[in-house]
Amino acid sequence: MFTNHTRHLSRVLAPLSAAALTITGFAVPAAAAPTAYPLTVTNCGQTVSFDKPPEKIVSIGQGMTEILFSLGLADKIAGTAVWVGPVLPAYAGVNATIMRLADNDPSFESVVGVEPDLVAAEFEWHVGTQGSVGKREQFSSLGINTYVSPADCVAKINTDGGDGVRRELFTMDLIYQEIGELAQIFDIQDRGDALIADLKKREAEAVASIGAAKLGALPVVFWFSSKEVQGDAFIAGKNSAPAYILKTLGATNVVTTQEEWPLVGWETIAEANPSVIVIATMDRRRYAADDPAVKIKFLENDPVTSQLDAVKNKRFVEMDAQSMNPTIRTIDGIEILAKGIKSFGLSQ
Repeated sequence: MFTNHTRHLSRVLAPLSAAALTITGFAVPAAAAPTAYPLTVTNCGQTVSFDKPPEKIVSIGQGMTEILFSLGLADKIAGTAVWVGPVLPAYAGVNATIMRLADNDPSFESVVGVEPDLVAAEFEWHVGTQGSVGKREQFSSLGINTYVSPADCVAKINTDGGDGVRRELFTMDLIYQEIGELAQIFDIQDRGDALIADLKKREAEAVASIGAAKLGALPVVFWFSSKEVQGDAFIAGKNSAPAYILKTLGATNVVTTQEEWPLVGWETIAEANPSVIVIATMDRRRYAADDPAVKIKFLENDPVTSQLDAVKNKRFVEMDAQSMNPTIRTIDGIEILAKGIKSFGLSQ
């Protein structure tokens, strides 16, 4: 089994400063022009205006928080919420000093009580038309700007209480758009350019690491969790972040639905007979199958799943759940799966 103990973005995810933005061996774009305020940004169908860089942020969603950390904005974050697992190690110290409003959804009152001038959300279901935390209009009526990750709204339909339907394949360009827009909002374009350059470099290196492998016929399934261990599983849909990982490496997703994380029966998965199963790891224990050990025990003992090619050959790749979401850790996911494929001898 290839086990991930969370591959981290250590090269550029240490707190960045304007004086520490050179990436050895990889060209960094020339310095961008400074932001001209007032700045107007169109974000997830909303127009947001900034007279100056925000001074106090509430970040809702671990992926959003880690992007803000990676841009060197930790000192502006007054509160965070919605965590799946440990923060990237480079930020463990600073994260411990920031108020955690909730592990899951914070209340509207707790967010506005911090008196932020920006609420940045990873998912539209938290801050959006049917926001579980609050609608964007509720925040704007109090003079609080909002920003939602483009990865959760571009070519995506978000349904109440679900993970939504993605009409087009997610690509890292949406994360790069997010990084670029946040860098512009805070007038730290050089930091954004450096982070994007490093992520692109790592992606290219991961792809090159498996050589000229022809993986197109290699069926792979990404299992996030299940409400009941023996029930239907949340499996990555055809346009999800894991689907992008598979396309980047040239492998095949066994799921063809546009839902982000559809519930799929194991009998259906067995028909595709995946050669590799990618298993989400997380600290969260909301569902019975959140624990990766529980997932593997089920796979090895269930009469249907135990006959899968991946299970019989113990081709399990454990991957941090955040790497299965549209975040900067999606690059970690590409690296992790590439290493797993190589370790199984499937890249030759």
